[in-house]
Order: sequence, then structure tokens, then C-alpha cells
Amino acid sequence: MVEEVNRTSGAGLTFTGSAGNGEVGAAYVRWPDGRGGVLTRGAGSLDELRRTAEVLQVVRQSGLPVPRYELLAELPDGIGVVQERLPGQPPARVDRALLESMIALTDRFAGLAAKLPELPVPDLHLLQSGPGFCLHESLQVYGDRTRRVLDWVHEVGRDEPGAMTGDDLVHLDFHTGNVLVDDAGQLTGIVDWDGIGRGDRRFGLVTLRFDAHVTGAVGRGRYSAQLPDVRLDWFDELLDSTLSPGVLRLYWAHMTLRMVDWSIRHHTPADTTHWLDFAESRMR
Repeated sequence: MVEEVNRTSGAGLTFTGSAGNGEVGAAYVRWPDGRGGVLTRGAGSLDELRRTAEVLQVVRQSGLPVPRYELLAELPDGIGVVQERLPGQPPARVDRALLESMIALTDRFAGLAAKLPELPVPDLHLLQSGPGFCLHESLQVYGDRTRRVLDWVHEVGRDEPGAMTGDDLVHLDFHTGNVLVDDAGQLTGIVDWDGIGRGDRRFGLVTLRFDAHVTGAVGRGRYSAQLPDVRLDWFDELLDSTLSPGVLRLYWAHMTLRMVDWSIRHHTPADTTHWLDFAESRMR
């Protein structure tokens, strides 16, 4: 992919290593002047990614640690995105302090989209499949249990509220693999802004709660088993006190669909069972 970007743009990038924490993948690169960058395959059209780049520039001016998009290159099979490499590294350990720092950071998303009318409200895909994720068909064919979950997702999608509202900045995949920290554990960056939207910043709390179910105090493996003594009752209480029952149910249905579908298509039956057990804890 680095070679394709160089052929297309003449950027002269050098591959320096693989960034291995994500589900999709990224590469560390170096510009001819020595600056570091991160190359990913962008989700969406060239126009959508240009919009994301413009929005992130506005967000940077508000003081949030988000990367600058330095190059968008049209490739035969998508868009190559070269982002600024922010300081820090993915957290080696996920604990309550990190989760609380990330939760506090979402408050800084409040109202940021009010001056960005071009930002779309995210589609939660509860009534029809999303573009490459949140697929309904996988749950429909996997088994009786996933079909019941899909029926519940459809029910939530037909109820009110049926969509996200608000003027906050929304990060659609706000989990511990998409932040960077310094040696002292302080947050230095928020990455992976594909699908950036306007709506309710508190959506990120539900995304983070799903992630905490598998990363809380057990290291970086997103699909490793949670230790039995890891307690996240405080996080569940926060969700109950922060979100109305209808809104929490809406966001929970989306994350249920997203994680169960992804595990069916990309991971193991044990992972699917793991997500079903967790999702069903709030299905009512």
C-alpha cells in the first residue's frame, strides 16, 4: 500500500513498521523530510474523507489532540490516508484511571458540531445493514439465539428514540485501542475518526463500556477473557445515571449488532457467545 501511495502521489514515503493494535491495520511511515506519519485505508469516499480532514482541523483548534490528515491518495481499491503521527503509544494496560480519563475527555466533544452543519448524524443501522459492518444477515443465519437478538435490534430500531440527536462531535469507535498515552499514562491523542459525525457524545460511553468488557485490567487483547475480579459496576452506574433508558437501549442495540456481527464474520464462536452473553445483560 505504501508503494501504491507513492506511485499515485509521488509522496516518497518510507515504510517504517506495522501498527498492529487495530482490527483493520495501519502502517507507520516516514516522509522524505523525516516526519513520521500513519498510513491507513480510509473508510468512505474521497469527498467524505476530505470533509473529515476539514472537521479535524477545526477540532484541533479547540485543543483536542486529534491528527492532521496530510495526504489523501486515490488507490485502485480505496483511499490511502496519511495522518500525522501523534506523540504517545497505545495504552499497555486498561484500568479505571484510563477509562475515567477517556470518559472525561468526551465532555470536550460537547457542542463542537454546532458549527459544522455538513457533518451527518450517524446511522445506527438497526433496521438495515451498514456498509461493511453492522450486517443483519450474519445474525439471521448464525443461529436461533442471534436471530432473537436481531429481532430485538429491529424492535429497538422501530421504537422512539430511533436515532441519535444533538450537536456534539461523535467518535463512532471510541475505545481504548484508539487513544494514545504518554509514559505517565496521560492521554496524548485520539485516532481513527472514520465515520465522524454529529449527535450525542455520550454514545462514546457505550462504545467504551463494550470495549472495557474485554480490556479492563487485562492488557491489550480486545478478545481476551475478562478476569473475574475486574469490577465495572461503577461504569454501569454511570451509564444508568447519564443516559435515559430509551437512549441507552438505542445505543446498546447498535453496539450489540456491531460486535455480534463482527465476531461472527471475523472471530470465533467463543467470541460470539461472549458478546451475546454481555449484550443480553441489558436486553429488555
